[in-house]
Amino acid sequence: MPPVADLLLFAAAIAAAGVVSGLLAGIFGIGGGAILVPVFYQVFGYLDVPEAVRMHLSVGTSIAIIVPTSLRSFTAHRKRGAVDMDLLKGWIVALPLGAILAAVIAAYISSEGLRLIFVAIAILFALRMLFDQPHWRLGTELPQNPWRWIAGVVIGTLSGLMGIGGGVLNNTYMTLYGRPIHQAVATSSGVGVLISIPGIFGYIWAGWRAPGLPPFSTGFINWVAVALIIPIALVVTPYGVRIAHALSKRHLEIAFGLFLLFVGARFLYSIYG
Repeated sequence: MPPVADLLLFAAAIAAAGVVSGLLAGIFGIGGGAILVPVFYQVFGYLDVPEAVRMHLSVGTSIAIIVPTSLRSFTAHRKRGAVDMDLLKGWIVALPLGAILAAVIAAYISSEGLRLIFVAIAILFALRMLFDQPHWRLGTELPQNPWRWIAGVVIGTLSGLMGIGGGVLNNTYMTLYGRPIHQAVATSSGVGVLISIPGIFGYIWAGWRAPGLPPFSTGFINWVAVALIIPIALVVTPYGVRIAHALSKRHLEIAFGLFLLFVGARFLYSIYG
């Protein structure tokens, strides 16, 4: 068991991550999972959680935290009239279905496999944001069904495997079809709600009675980490929303891209470093 002083230090690190995740939820319309998953991975490693379940526990715990932060962010963005409610209504089945599929995959995939998925998606969309050009568009209107519905399932699945609220994928999806980045960010907060709620139950099922889980865990969700971060994230999320609406479109894209590159590099180091 690590010394008490070290545990307090890591608790402080998790609390700081709660501040960052709350801000990110408001700024980018994401649940903060892209920063929380790497932090959890390190903390659980120090607490001697086996490698076989460490990444899964990090992703599942992040999914649980996304519920309140996404709800808070969604409420704030909706008050500003920035959310595309028609798109969310069309995905009310597709996104949860994708989240459940992610939990089924997570029950069988390795820790390294989960990290590589995280890296691939993070770096791909970082490059898309950093080097975005006006002519990089797939169209001027979002596709109709069944393609739009399929996109919702894919977004839900990949986001569930990364432990994120879907902002990374939905932001890219909407902007590729000409939607403003601010509307994409706002709508992504609602996407996070539809992914994270079924995701909680999926990761509980996927990790049920898995060996090596730390105390106060239900499946692949650790409730101590959830309890530490949620109150902090809820307080700071509205400040992130204010920042998002104060930034220019290009500044928001550059900040988002740099953030994703940092996350991808961190996980590559954890695999090959």
